Amino acid sequence: MDLPFDVVDLEPTDHPTEGEEAPDFRRPLVTEEFWEDRALSELTAEGPVLLVFHPMDGAFPATYMYNELRDREVAEKVRVVGCSISTPYEHKALIEDREVDFAVFSDPKNGVAEAYDVVHDLDGMTGVSEPRPAVFVVDAERVVRYAWVAEEWPDFPDYDDLEAALDEV
Repeated sequence: MDLPFDVVDLEPTDHPTEGEEAPDFRRPLVTEEFWEDRALSELTAEGPVLLVFHPMDGAFPATYMYNELRDREVAEKVRVVGCSISTPYEHKALIEDREVDFAVFSDPKNGVAEAYDVVHDLDGMTGVSEPRPAVFVVDAERVVRYAWVAEEWPDFPDYDDLEAALDEV
């Protein structure tokens, strides 16, 4: 198949896996209406969370991931929150454009992706990185119940496997 982009193999990561504690963090959490600083631990205290790392807003992987999660109505099973390097203003536009009922953490310095070891250094741009696509199902005790991290770019989770994992939380 002749793709309009190169598929790139990504380096292995040491990301949190099933049974490990998910790193906690505090960043601006953006909704359709407003944003405020929130910690992952505050969200998981309310119940399980699907943490979705994605490239900057507007990149096709982010669009594809949110469309798929929206169309599968994943938010009816678990709280869905994204995380990327985009600003709160860009996240508000993403939420409106994709018509999703998800919140998104704004992490311009990519520190959360570093803590989860899901950083993708952008080719030819020294010091510029974004999260690689990744999903973590985190339970109320902040234990990772499911983890998927892209091994190539672009790559997407097996959404059927993800939904099966959500049914078990």
